[in-house]
Amino acid sequence: MALPFRKDLEKYKDLDEDELLGNLSEVELKQLETVLDDLDPENALLPAGFRQKNQTSKSATGPFDREHLLSYLEKEALEHKDREDYVPYTGEKKGKIFIPKQKPVQTFTEENIALDPELEEALTSASDTELSDLAAILGMHSLITNTQFCSIVGSSDGVDQEHFSNIVKGEKILPVFDEPPNPTNVEESLKRIKEDDARLVEVNLNNIKNIPVPTLKDFAKALETNTHVKYFSLAATRSNDPVAVAFAEMLKVNKTLKSLNMESNFITGAGVLALIDALRDNETLAELKIDNQCARGELKETTSKSTNVQPLEDFRGSPVAHIGDI
Repeated sequence: MALPFRKDLEKYKDLDEDELLGNLSEVELKQLETVLDDLDPENALLPAGFRQKNQTSKSATGPFDREHLLSYLEKEALEHKDREDYVPYTGEKKGKIFIPKQKPVQTFTEENIALDPELEEALTSASDTELSDLAAILGMHSLITNTQFCSIVGSSDGVDQEHFSNIVKGEKILPVFDEPPNPTNVEESLKRIKEDDARLVEVNLNNIKNIPVPTLKDFAKALETNTHVKYFSLAATRSNDPVAVAFAEMLKVNKTLKSLNMESNFITGAGVLALIDALRDNETLAELKIDNQCARGELKETTSKSTNVQPLEDFRGSPVAHIGDI
C-alpha cells in the first residue's frame, strides 16, 4: 500500500538538479547555504567539508602543498613555548615502601623420650639388620633403603635387589560380539512340519522374539501328527502358559519327538505342571528343558511340590531328563 505523500513526490523524479542550481540567483544561493548550515558536525561518516559551512574569509595564497604545510606546522610547534607545570617534578617518592611479610619459620623441638633400661640397652646393642627388621615390622619403610627391604622380604616373594620380577599385568579384554540372529524361516518350518517332511528332523526357533502365540500353538498342533521331527527347541521365544499347555497336549499324542527345549521363557507353575502331567502319556521323549523361566519364585515352589512327591522316572517306565535349576 503506497503512502499518501508518495503520490506528491512522483513529479520530482525526473528533475535536473544542475539546471535548477544554474537558474538560482545569488540571493537564492545565499539562502540555500543558510539551510545547509543545519548539518551535524559530529557525524564522522561525513567529510569535513560537509559537516559545516566554509567560514574562510581570506583568499587562497596558492595551490595546496602538503609537504610545505607539514614543515610549517612542525616549525610552529617548536617555536611555541611549553606550559610550565603547576607542581614541579622533584623526584620525591610518596607513599609507603612495600615490604613483603616474612612467613614464620616452623621449628621443631626434639622430645626426649625415656625408655626402659632394658629396651634402650637392646636397641643400642642391635645391629643394622635387626633395626631394619624392626622398622619393616612397624611399617616405618622410610627408615630403610630398598636394598635392605629386598634383603628382608627375600626373593621368594618375587623381589630381588634391583626390581620386582613378578609384575602382575592386566589381561587383555576380548570384545564380546552379539550372537547372529536365528536364520530359521518360521513360516517355512511350520509348513514343512504340517506336510510331515521326512528331511526335517530338527527345528530350532531359539531367540526369535517376534513369533506370535497363535503361531507357536500351530507348531504344537502340527507336531501332533508329525512323524519325523525329533528335536524341537523354542528357548527365549517369549512363550507363556498357553503355549506350554498346547505343547503338553502335543506330548500326549506325539510318538516321535525325543527332545523339547522351552528354556528362558515366561512359563509359570501352571504351564510346568501341564508339561509334567503330559509325560505320563508319553514314552518317547528323552529330554525336557524348562528351566530359567521368568516367574522364578512361583515356578520353583510349584515344581518342588510336584517333583518332590514323585520323581519324573516314576511317571512312566523310562527315565526322562531333569527339569533343571528353575
